[in-house]
Amino acid sequence: MKTSDVIVIGGGLAGLMAASVAASRKQKVTVLTYGSGSLPLASGAIDFGSLENLPAHHPYKKIGLKACDEAAKFFYEVTEQANLPYVGKLSALLPIVTAVGTLKYSALVPESMNASNLANKKKFFIVGINGLKDFYASMLANNLKKYFPNKTFEIAKIDLHLLGGRDITCMDAAQLLTDNEQPFANELKALKASKDDAIIIPPILGVAGDFSRDVVQTQIRAQIIETTCLPPSPPGIRLQRAFMKYLQASGVRFFENSKVVRGITDGKKVTGVIVENAVREKIFPARKIILATGGFYSGGLTMRDFDQPREPIFDLPVFFPTGAENWSNMQLFSDKPQGFSTTGILTNDKLNPIDADGNVLFDNLHVVGANLGGCDKIFERSAGGIAIASAYKGATL
Repeated sequence: MKTSDVIVIGGGLAGLMAASVAASRKQKVTVLTYGSGSLPLASGAIDFGSLENLPAHHPYKKIGLKACDEAAKFFYEVTEQANLPYVGKLSALLPIVTAVGTLKYSALVPESMNASNLANKKKFFIVGINGLKDFYASMLANNLKKYFPNKTFEIAKIDLHLLGGRDITCMDAAQLLTDNEQPFANELKALKASKDDAIIIPPILGVAGDFSRDVVQTQIRAQIIETTCLPPSPPGIRLQRAFMKYLQASGVRFFENSKVVRGITDGKKVTGVIVENAVREKIFPARKIILATGGFYSGGLTMRDFDQPREPIFDLPVFFPTGAENWSNMQLFSDKPQGFSTTGILTNDKLNPIDADGNVLFDNLHVVGANLGGCDKIFERSAGGIAIASAYKGATL
């Protein structure tokens, strides 16, 4: 096996971002994934959380503001090339409409979900789809009225006539509308919405870029706004496919269903990794490794015993809050971070893993994404931002 300049372990947002950045710098990149990554579960929006007044051990303190800004710019380049335009910036959050009719604010938002102009609209058409599971137009309208009590709301029901009456998910509908958008466009035309109105729909406008959205929106005067939805999420899958398109065009080698079981080390250098397959183990040599295997939810961190979390590939030390009383709050949804969510690997400013005394363990191994410890990314709403910013920095070191 030829030696790669960079091996990225993990195919989630952080892994795909790191591989894309490295490839843009003309490096020979290999991506090893085991599973489909987290993007099919994601809303598609990128939350950064606060970048100010953070403790020294917080991942953003290691990443730095410059890398955060540069990561956002590179992210825009990838999505624009896939005809998946995003809007927003780190200093000003934009609203998106959730499937239940609340407003969620994010830094980088798919253009199809940008709800920042809703206050200027006269009338909202809330469109439900016959047979679509987990999308309730009446509930969405009732909740959205709390934000816009003086607006006019109209609920419409559309039948796609595509599946013979069986229940479908947003992903089903998005796949069926891809290259078959006209029936849906005709249904929306019948609403007779004006340019001063908004049409709010579930995220069903295709599974690759904004091609389906472009077909429909050019025929409709009103602004069409997609909401979030339960997984599998078409906006998340669109983003995943945007990165995959970029990686394929860049000549990145991609090995799916490749479980990395351990690293090969020489002092403070990682010289490669070993992948387990059905027949035998295989060695992948590399000059640099980016670890983007995620946290507990994806198996990047494991814990058989309560007080012994571990990183299974390189056996890196894992930070965690000691004492059962510090592990979690009494209430799952509270106004404080959850201790268990801060578990992860601590690093220096180059994202190299460090031990409890701050000593660097491997100087060509960089830890990115949900592997990183020291903050509750869910509570802070910073998971997406930390993923792309740490990936950008790790790939440029």
